[in-house]
Amino acid sequence: MRAIASNKFIKFKKKTIKKLQIELDNQIKEIIKNPERGEIKKGDLQNIRVVKFKFQEQLFLLSYEIKNNTLYLYSIGSHQNYYKNLKRFLKDMQKNK
Repeated sequence: MRAIASNKFIKFKKKTIKKLQIELDNQIKEIIKNPERGEIKKGDLQNIRVVKFKFQEQLFLLSYEIKNNTLYLYSIGSHQNYYKNLKRFLKDMQKNK
């Protein structure tokens, strides 16, 4: 399975500390092993899955989707306003297609 990360995801990963980058890589490897690991969302976020994990006592959410044996990594962040920002991001992404 190949992975494609959004620009938003890549920017977050580049700006964060090395230990969190390593944890993100581990989370991605776990998703590749078990694509149905994340909780599937409904409504506006239909077909999007979200994995929650803790890093240094902070909760992070990682959103992704599996299409045609490809892992699409959309967004990562803390819980505050995460889903609102994810909806806006996906809406903007659809406009730019």
